[in-house]
Amino acid sequence: MMTTFKLVLEYDGTRYSGWQRQLNASTVQAAVEAALAAISQTRLSVVGAGRTDAGVHALGQVASFKTDRGLSPREWLRALNAHLPSDISVLSVDAVPEHFHARYSATGKLYEYHILNRSERAALLRERAWSVYKPLDVAAMADAAAVLLGSHDFSSFETAPTDNDNPHCRMQQSVLRRQGDLIVCSFYADRFLKQMVRSLVGTLVEIGRGKRSASDMDTILKARSRPAAGRTAPPHGLYLVRVDYDAASVPPVT
Repeated sequence: MMTTFKLVLEYDGTRYSGWQRQLNASTVQAAVEAALAAISQTRLSVVGAGRTDAGVHALGQVASFKTDRGLSPREWLRALNAHLPSDISVLSVDAVPEHFHARYSATGKLYEYHILNRSERAALLRERAWSVYKPLDVAAMADAAAVLLGSHDFSSFETAPTDNDNPHCRMQQSVLRRQGDLIVCSFYADRFLKQMVRSLVGTLVEIGRGKRSASDMDTILKARSRPAAGRTAPPHGLYLVRVDYDAASVPPVT
């Protein structure tokens, strides 16, 4: 009998070409599938909740797979972490209903982007945050971020090429907080477009530098054109923090 399992993973994306399996490239999905193959002695496909880009990190990526191997969630957890490289860790494994799908069952995702805002170069955070050396006006950036709340067409922040034909997202959280030299940008929405968070952050940094005003964000949104927005922020400051699911429709299997 086939069982569907849900994995929650964290990983350092520095040395990977993103989540999605690719020919002649090291990816997180390929590493997880290789670990599953070593355990099960058969090829198993893994579905991820989000296709994180090269260099992007995850604190709570979700993946799912189906298997007829009779291992318990605890046994899968221990076996996977024994076979995975040290920069990928499985935090939890749960048996879930057959219809669960890591990507299509998701109801919301939380992303964070970390900006190190100081004049000195980074040593410890050089692959964990975007270093911006000139002072940023965080208050103006926060005002601009607040404009993003609600349901909008986010075409201005979607990079090409993409096969997505629905540019509308419902942004439920769009806030900035400063922790010493670190600026943390948090975005929670029902869905995200390709490189949307990085494009939002690149635009917010231009506002923080005074190249644009906070009031420009509404105009950029309404333009529905990628050239209207700012640059795409580098990938290494981005973290997929959490993926949410409707507990009523996807309860754990006991």
